[in-house]
Amino acid sequence: MNATDRTPADLLRSALAADPARPLVTFYDDATGERVELSVATFANWVAKTANLLQDDLAVAPGDRVALLLPAHWQTAVWLLACSSVGVLADVGGDPAAADVVVSGPDTLEKARACSGERMALALRPLGGRFPQPPQGFADYAVEVPSQGDRFAPYAPVDPAAPALAVAGVELTGAELVERARADAAGHGLAPGSRLLSGLPYDGWEGLSYGLYAPLAAGGSVVLCRHLDQLDEKGLAERRESERVTV
Repeated sequence: MNATDRTPADLLRSALAADPARPLVTFYDDATGERVELSVATFANWVAKTANLLQDDLAVAPGDRVALLLPAHWQTAVWLLACSSVGVLADVGGDPAAADVVVSGPDTLEKARACSGERMALALRPLGGRFPQPPQGFADYAVEVPSQGDRFAPYAPVDPAAPALAVAGVELTGAELVERARADAAGHGLAPGSRLLSGLPYDGWEGLSYGLYAPLAAGGSVVLCRHLDQLDEKGLAERRESERVTV
């Protein structure tokens, strides 16, 4: 990655320029058997579409707060980078009542109704599928995102010194986030091409770092596993081998 990268969106742009075809996020849900692999290019396309949705349809702007009530999931990773691309604060697990926009999974819809602003719901179904019936009071992400543009340009430059992420009482600017991610990557010996397997939830910095930001900062990739506790020791060993896990 480039030494000049100062926001997570910068890291993604550098990854896209370096090798768009390599895997970036490989996601497993061991409760459903789902597996999906996103290359840097595919992931970046989802991020661009979601950032356009945020900026144009949901009318967010730098300084706004987006509450993300979502588990460790590839679509959550997309939303995190989309928020960074627009320059808004991604408040992971944050209070919907204090947010300008809330993005909810299927299990947190009632909590999300406390948001007086725009509400977006994700079904978190395989292949990014829709809700069978859209939740009342919410827009369905899987319905809204496909028509968005494949390229994104923010209306205002993203300030690396502006708040970018809040989680579990920690608030980081874009520059601080990148610095921490690089330090975590170095601490675990991540390098370009590294494959990190993480079963940590996205409820604290550690889970977010190892489940997305540190591999991205290192030029590596993440094998993100939800419900990993449902996989036995043999299954875990087989996954590590088949996914060429290095960390």
